[in-house]
Amino acid sequence: MPDPAPRCAVFDLDGTLVDSAADIHAALDRLMARRRLPGFARAEVVGMIGDGVRVLLERACTARGIALDEESFDHFMADYEANAAVLTQPFAGIPELLGALGDAGWRLAVCTNKPEAAARLLLSGLGLDRHFSALGGGDSFPMRKPDPGHLRATLTAAGAAPEQAVMIGDHANDMLAARGAGVRAIFAGWGYGPQSMAGNAPVAPDVAALRSLLG
Repeated sequence: MPDPAPRCAVFDLDGTLVDSAADIHAALDRLMARRRLPGFARAEVVGMIGDGVRVLLERACTARGIALDEESFDHFMADYEANAAVLTQPFAGIPELLGALGDAGWRLAVCTNKPEAAARLLLSGLGLDRHFSALGGGDSFPMRKPDPGHLRATLTAAGAAPEQAVMIGDHANDMLAARGAGVRAIFAGWGYGPQSMAGNAPVAPDVAALRSLLG
């Protein structure tokens, strides 16, 4: 009997598909310099990633004792989108994995809290966009991760059913969205989140291990 829907792998973006912390860090430090404030250590920036740009900027501004205003948000977005793929690269093995999954008949999608336009620009700049049939950004739908509706809407856009899907991500938001949507999850152990965020999901320490877990 044929599968009720094609197999679908849904990937988080920052910290899962791509190592983007350097470009996020650089844009954040440029924003702080514009406000005549000190920048951040890389570990601080990594700890702010995962809940979308606005939350990242709110965390950064709070750490510097200021409030986030819309002018600063708009400036950061324009600066980051223009420089999103300067230092950012796919994690080792990711392009090969995406190609192999596509060749094996998998449908691929991205579910990220990064704004959709920035995510599309980044994937295009890295030549990864051709692999994906759908992208659910942080502003694509009324909800975002960890709300399972974000993942469900991304799956609908990809034409896949939850029971045939797997969510791969490096943050608790990915694991919670998958659990709420009835989707199997695999934690990307090479990413930015501590492995304690994996919960009960299996952990792939590297992309080769993920490939084995996906079968």
